[in-house]
Amino acid sequence: MNTKPARDGFGEGLLALCQERADVVVLDADVSKSTRTNWIGDRFPKQFFNMGISEQDMVGTASGLALGGMVPFVATYGVFLSGRAWDQIRTTVCYNNLPVKFGGAHAGISVGPDGATHQALEDIAITRVLPNMTVLAPCDAEEVRKATIAAAACPGPVYIRFGREPVPVITDEKSPFEIGKAVWLKTGSDVAIIACGAMVYQALQAADQLAKESIHATVVNLHTIKPMDRDSVIRAASTCGCVVTAEEHQIAGGMGSAVAETLAAACPVPIEFVGIHDSFGESGQPDELMEKYGLSAAVIISASKRALQRKQNAAT
Repeated sequence: MNTKPARDGFGEGLLALCQERADVVVLDADVSKSTRTNWIGDRFPKQFFNMGISEQDMVGTASGLALGGMVPFVATYGVFLSGRAWDQIRTTVCYNNLPVKFGGAHAGISVGPDGATHQALEDIAITRVLPNMTVLAPCDAEEVRKATIAAAACPGPVYIRFGREPVPVITDEKSPFEIGKAVWLKTGSDVAIIACGAMVYQALQAADQLAKESIHATVVNLHTIKPMDRDSVIRAASTCGCVVTAEEHQIAGGMGSAVAETLAAACPVPIEFVGIHDSFGESGQPDELMEKYGLSAAVIISASKRALQRKQNAAT
């Protein structure tokens, strides 16, 4: 299967936007090679601003540009963007509901050797809590490209998280993508696996293995965490009677928490959570870290069997 860094999709989406729209501008915090925004600097230099290592100032500047009628995209590592500049994102952007778009690069633990300080494991939690913020976690480079283009047309602020390492490309140009609309990749009646980001591929791998054991899983790509596709989440839970969530993020406050909030109110079923268990990451090779911290198809399989057993126990 073809693999590609998800961040390439961000750069490709920005190129398409800048070619078509003079009101799109791109700001970066001196990591443009990593975020692929250097592609904009090379081809559309009048639409690119390197703000230096100054995340808070970058967000404030983007807010001013938005007030002036521009559609700014700001980019840096997700841990710095959502963490260091959270107050500016909250008060300057979200409070005023400005159309600033955030590219949170190097999300998740798969950043690898850069270690805990650079691994964004909390960014979903601290962005989805903000009023007016849309939060996206696309599954591969092609979906990141689509999400970036869609973000420009989405009213208000948008946060897009994407990783550094190459991941399997499981969608293509014809695959559906709409902000706020989950994508059903497999349909089964035993367990629903709801995943986002790089964990969507792992969910598909898990479903294939479970099928060999006569366990039939629904797999939902929940690329939009806020606003959540409540109908899809509730339908998956009611159809299967149990749910597993999978994300490259802290379990607390992340996509799984958002799913649980929805189901607790509308369709209570057994839920198992696959993600980071209240810990920081460490330096290491991406594949090794994903395995060590339980972000693999094998862990999703185990969680699915636990959820299924809990469903069966509740029925007896």
